[in-house]
Amino acid sequence: MKNAFLGIFAAFVALILSACSGGDTGANAGSIDRIKNAGVVKIGVFSDKPPFGYVDEKGQNQGYDVIFAKRIAKELLGDENKVEFVLVEAANRVEFLKSGKVDIILANFTQTPERAEQVDFALPYMKVALGVAVAQDSAVASVEDLKDKTLIVNKGTTADAYFTKNHPDIKSLKFDQNTEAFAALTDKRGEALAHDNTLLFAWVKANPDFKVAIKELGNQDVIAPAVKKGDKELKDFIDQLIVKLAEEQFFHKAYDESLKAHFSEDIKADDVVIEGGKL
Repeated sequence: MKNAFLGIFAAFVALILSACSGGDTGANAGSIDRIKNAGVVKIGVFSDKPPFGYVDEKGQNQGYDVIFAKRIAKELLGDENKVEFVLVEAANRVEFLKSGKVDIILANFTQTPERAEQVDFALPYMKVALGVAVAQDSAVASVEDLKDKTLIVNKGTTADAYFTKNHPDIKSLKFDQNTEAFAALTDKRGEALAHDNTLLFAWVKANPDFKVAIKELGNQDVIAPAVKKGDKELKDFIDQLIVKLAEEQFFHKAYDESLKAHFSEDIKADDVVIEGGKL
């Protein structure tokens, strides 16, 4: 009887120590098994940022990020359709990862030191810098020309962070959604709009009354998938997949399929995409 009691007590102590340890029993342990058990991977994408992530007239998710998301689902679950697209806005991408609403963020997410403190980034798959779009007849040609203008930005973007930190004297008009921001520019509620230059190159081609007056601003950055902080298993899986996909030039093919037609001829795939996570 005594031995039986000691055995039960030892098992109880082991259970408590296991629960309190910081090892593989954490919330992120077995994330791939969890996704496989659920039978679906939840990936955050934009609904209003063509050609990177958007919803078409049939209600289907389309774009460069969506092509990658489907491939992740195929590699993880054997079927590219086993992905649940969760529509996000720039300002809630980090929170959606932290709260578990998504497993992965692919919403044109620029990697920054500040964001890397809150989420874990996998290898990059695209290059980006900031740009500024204005009307064709605008005289804006530099940041100094924005001093007496109203600048439109999206909340939670690198453009928002850049101008808040470096040019707080420039008046800004901020929106949650891309559609709202670009509508404000076309409605002349602001004289300029700052965003990722790759998005602006595509937008001005579709809206010829506007131009990209400042083509590159701030640092040359990268866009990368993000996972919940500490989810090493899922991050490693994505890293390995990105390296593997370089063998078939996956991102160049995705560029041809989703981006090429939206850019002018002077923009080439190598100006935008990254293969194998290597700049």
